[in-house]
Amino acid sequence: MWTFIIRRLLQSAIVIIGVTLITFTALQMSGDPTYLYVSERATDAEIQRTREALGFDRPLPEQYITFLGKLAQGDFGDSLSYKRPAIEAVMEALPATLELTLFAMFLAIVVAIPLGIVASLNRGTPVDGSIMTMGMLGQSIPSFWLGIMMIMFFGLQLRILPISGHVPFIMPLVQGNFVQAFSSLPQALYYLIMPGFAVAFYSISRNARLVRSSMLEVLGQDFVRTARAKGISETAVVIHHALRNAWLPVVTMIGLEFGFLIGGVVVVEMVFSWPGIGRLVFNAINQRDIPVVQAAVVTLALIFIALNLIVDLVYAKIDPRVKL
Repeated sequence: MWTFIIRRLLQSAIVIIGVTLITFTALQMSGDPTYLYVSERATDAEIQRTREALGFDRPLPEQYITFLGKLAQGDFGDSLSYKRPAIEAVMEALPATLELTLFAMFLAIVVAIPLGIVASLNRGTPVDGSIMTMGMLGQSIPSFWLGIMMIMFFGLQLRILPISGHVPFIMPLVQGNFVQAFSSLPQALYYLIMPGFAVAFYSISRNARLVRSSMLEVLGQDFVRTARAKGISETAVVIHHALRNAWLPVVTMIGLEFGFLIGGVVVVEMVFSWPGIGRLVFNAINQRDIPVVQAAVVTLALIFIALNLIVDLVYAKIDPRVKL
């Protein structure tokens, strides 16, 4: 097990280096970063002094190593917009993004799995057809368009859900203020419903189709027919035999889901004015606030890599055929 963990950690380190290299290269391709730190009226001498002070006159490999060294210490530089460490701005926005992502992930799991099971048990019936049709629609509709339609219908027409706003839940929880966190949970969910569903709809549709196909494959195998021949109830066959063996691709899906959903929230956060990393990065790109973009990209990459590692370990644990 430890050999497997060490090997996966080394692979993760290579991925992290790749992410930082791409981020660093993107910064260089956006032009001379010196001009981000000087005023428009700066003279050539002032620009050169700033370039030398920030180390932008050094060879690129040396700049990259310096960048990695600062990154290892959590130093992404100061935000050009907020005039403070960029990582602080990212850490402030991260809880809101995690709330939205985790809620969308919760929806993608608790809605998709039952739908996939019901579709597989009713194969070829109108119930199966309706779920699969919804699946195709969900994979065809962009999340931002769905978000806008939900705002127009539920927010502006029916006026039953808020079109924007946010009530923090994770931050009070992290700070140990459990009374405030759980007292604000109903309001937090109230504001999460529309953006969470807009983010999760694609995943619900895709995952329901995946669970259905996985269940159909397992339901057709001999050990399921044997269980039925023994007189075991259909519910026990589905839960204890079919679902347990169909679980492997679902576990992999859940692990990768988080990274996919984080990518989806970037646009949805803009539609619902959600104060998360997506809106932060969008504004930072518009303002060419490179330190904030770097901090956000690397932070999200680290979260994604950590989750992949956890998924690999869980996968190896529940499937004895996987060799560590």
